Amino acid sequence: MVLNRQRLLGVLLLALAALAAVVLAEVLRTVVFAVTVAYVLYPLRQRLVARGLSRRIACAAATAVAFVGATLLVAPLLYALYRRRSQLIDILEAIPDVVPISVGGFETVVEIAPFAAAAETWVRGVAFAVAGAAPVLVLELVVFTFLVYGILYRPTAVETAVFGIVPEEYHDIPSRLHERTRRTLYSIYVLQAATAAGTFVLAFAVFRLLGYGSPVLLAVIAGILQFIPVVGPSVLVVALGAGDFLVGETVRAVAVLVIGLVVVAFVPDAVIRTRLAGWTGKISPGLYFVGFVGGILTVGAVGVIVGPLVVSLLLEVTDMLSEHGASPDAVAADVESVDETGTSTD
Repeated sequence: MVLNRQRLLGVLLLALAALAAVVLAEVLRTVVFAVTVAYVLYPLRQRLVARGLSRRIACAAATAVAFVGATLLVAPLLYALYRRRSQLIDILEAIPDVVPISVGGFETVVEIAPFAAAAETWVRGVAFAVAGAAPVLVLELVVFTFLVYGILYRPTAVETAVFGIVPEEYHDIPSRLHERTRRTLYSIYVLQAATAAGTFVLAFAVFRLLGYGSPVLLAVIAGILQFIPVVGPSVLVVALGAGDFLVGETVRAVAVLVIGLVVVAFVPDAVIRTRLAGWTGKISPGLYFVGFVGGILTVGAVGVIVGPLVVSLLLEVTDMLSEHGASPDAVAADVESVDETGTSTD
């Protein structure tokens, strides 16, 4: 009777969660972001409590970390795009309308003007969109902060509900999914954020050394591109090299390609990412890329987190199935081995 009640409550919980997702669709990405951030910050909250702080103060301190992190992630890019838009437009306007190409006896002319005009329009549109969306972003940041605090204050509510619904013999399943989720989110937030921060520092030094007009903006873009697997900031480096080549800055074009691809695109992955590899979610770069791209195309910006997480959980369930799905032939072979030797081969 108790089990049937728990299952009924579980079905009711899923139904209300689906209804909430529909009703709160406009802030769903903020909710998902807050849940995942609270998941990562929970150990910090536990350490603060263990050091003697009250639960409320520990939750407030962890929430402050989340607030500062979210602000530092979004604010520099939005500010740089809006304040430095004129410098970006000047760079685009410096590109010639046509570029002659001569290879052997073949000569042709490539029109660059339409692409430069489209890029200029996009920069203007993004800058004004950022200014118009500022009040909404502030409101979402407030919602995010309250959600993180609430989740950290009562972290065991979901765990109690899950273990109350799932039969005791299956408790290992949510436990393993929980551990996989924790490792994957640490991989996304901690490892990626550390790599992005290192990329920003190195990119700023390189772009300032090479004399670019907006090294801070370019460094911010390079750091954000570090969240895109496989491709990363190499896209920005190649684009800068191509732009310099088109305006006749051949020496700087070669320099940014050689130095940028090594220092900005390669070193952060080779040094920072490898040192923090122990926090990865055991997901290959290829599958991470599939989850990243699929998540963005399906659910938007929050897909950066949800996509790789779903792929990682799918891999964990596959591992559990393979562990408990031994073929009858393998089982029979084990039985015969035990019968013949009197001991198990395991």
